[in-house]
Amino acid sequence: MTLSPSSRATVRDFPPERGLWVAGSAPVPPPARRWSARQKMLLLLSAGTLSQYSLDVLAVGLSGRALAIRLVWAVGMAASALRLDEQSASNVRLHTALQSALASLSFIGLVLVTGGVGSVYFHFFPCLPLLLCLIYPQDSLSASLSGVLCGVGVASLLWVEGRPVSEVLLWAGVVVTTALIGAYGASQFRQVQRAEAEGRLERARREALETLAISERRRLHSEKLATIGQLAASVVHEINNPVAFIGANLDYLEHEVLSETPASREELAEAFRETRAGIERVRQIVADLRGFSRMDEEEPTECALADVVGDAARIARLRLQHVARLEVDIPAELPPVLAIPRRLAQVLLNLLVNAGDALEGRAGAEVLVTGRQEGARVVLRVEDNGPGFPPQVLPRLFETFFTTKGPEKGTGLGLALSRELVEQFGGTLVAENRAEGGARLRLELPVHPRRIG
Repeated sequence: MTLSPSSRATVRDFPPERGLWVAGSAPVPPPARRWSARQKMLLLLSAGTLSQYSLDVLAVGLSGRALAIRLVWAVGMAASALRLDEQSASNVRLHTALQSALASLSFIGLVLVTGGVGSVYFHFFPCLPLLLCLIYPQDSLSASLSGVLCGVGVASLLWVEGRPVSEVLLWAGVVVTTALIGAYGASQFRQVQRAEAEGRLERARREALETLAISERRRLHSEKLATIGQLAASVVHEINNPVAFIGANLDYLEHEVLSETPASREELAEAFRETRAGIERVRQIVADLRGFSRMDEEEPTECALADVVGDAARIARLRLQHVARLEVDIPAELPPVLAIPRRLAQVLLNLLVNAGDALEGRAGAEVLVTGRQEGARVVLRVEDNGPGFPPQVLPRLFETFFTTKGPEKGTGLGLALSRELVEQFGGTLVAENRAEGGARLRLELPVHPRRIG
């Protein structure tokens, strides 16, 4: 949209304090000012201080000097409320000091113009520091400053009246003592406030950690279910084979048992052994999948890598047996590491399934899992002889939701989550291309502390 010269002049000349202006519409007024609780309190005290002139009238009759002091006191509080900046601690502290000084000096003036030592207000000197502590509990400065000014004021009034030194010191001591009590009370109030604030912060932190832990568990479980979903077709095929020959064997056994000339005992025993083997195969597949998908809370523990890799490889073979040849070379004498076995198995299974996806349709495909100790760390390598990682993909491989697979095969969470899990155990996970061709995932884990040395 292009503005005409006259329109541009209108926009430039429009007073900014009157609000926003949009062509063809009425000006939008600025938002109303929001007063803080402290500012509202000061404005109410200002009005209350001025209204208390009626007490002065009852005490000494109409007094222009008392009214003038009340006006100065009320205007000072109102001005402080308008100038107060709650976002600045130094500004709040300055206004607290000014209000304490103004209140103390104004009260001394009221006592002076309403009869001095004989004023009805004189005996309220010790109360003023305490009242200021109630009004400004966030800072002991109010009580301290008021105590000093009121102590000097009451001592001066008594001295001018010619009262004994003992009486002067007594009154000054009472005022200072009440000021100290008020300062101590304000200090305790602040400590309680800080304790409550810290308690609320700690509760909020714990709730946030609990929420994060629940979210993390759900994320882990979702990725497990996604992996199992990718294996679904292979699982069905793997279970169908033993189920098929179990059914065939049962038919054979039924026929032989019911026939007039049953087969020999050796043939029947062989059929029973094959049936049990098939049932055991199905049971093992179900047990592996059920154990992998569980969400039990576990703590890192000492675990043997040969066992963890074996568990992951058994499930991964469901995917790889028709795609690539899987070889596992994990020496049994490798030192144990500190990890959560199920989560470490999840990492390895994800790497193996990814390798199967990359190798699908390639002749002579191979996947190799090796483990070696290098100093105080154990290194696991998952390698394949596939196409490797494209140069433009390698830097982004561990980014969350980044995937080169279709939506039916990948969520973009597997590798990112795998790296997070490995880092939780104090390890690292990096990806690279092999010089001879193919991809390599290098997983390093620290040796369990008790097995070092």
